[in-house]
Amino acid sequence: MRIRWAGRLVRVAMGLVLFVAGCGVGRQAGMERTLMHVFAFTPLEGATEQDFADFRAATAEMVGQVPGLRRAWYGRMLQPIPNGGGRPREYGVAMEFDNLEALRAYADHPAHRAWEQVYAKVRVQGTTTLDIPGE
Repeated sequence: MRIRWAGRLVRVAMGLVLFVAGCGVGRQAGMERTLMHVFAFTPLEGATEQDFADFRAATAEMVGQVPGLRRAWYGRMLQPIPNGGGRPREYGVAMEFDNLEALRAYADHPAHRAWEQVYAKVRVQGTTTLDIPGE
């Protein structure tokens, strides 16, 4: 009889360990409280393929240089955004930051200022920008 209880106790303990591990994994897979900085822009008519290649590279290079910038995406939008009678916003960038403080620090960071010089070669002045904090 003691062996049966010991076996049951082991199974209950293992079940409890698996449950706690599952809770930890569930928390990791859940929504993080990061901040998404997303903007759409209209391409400059005279921008070359090299200008866009430089822009993609400069965007990717900021990750690791700007503290709190986790990831950056760049691409042509599936559906352009109308621009009040002007040419539509056809390209977009999404940047994931640790938090609002990281986004604010990015604005004055030297890597961001250098990136702006490259960005100016591919876009018409003005963007449609969204900052979305995770909840």
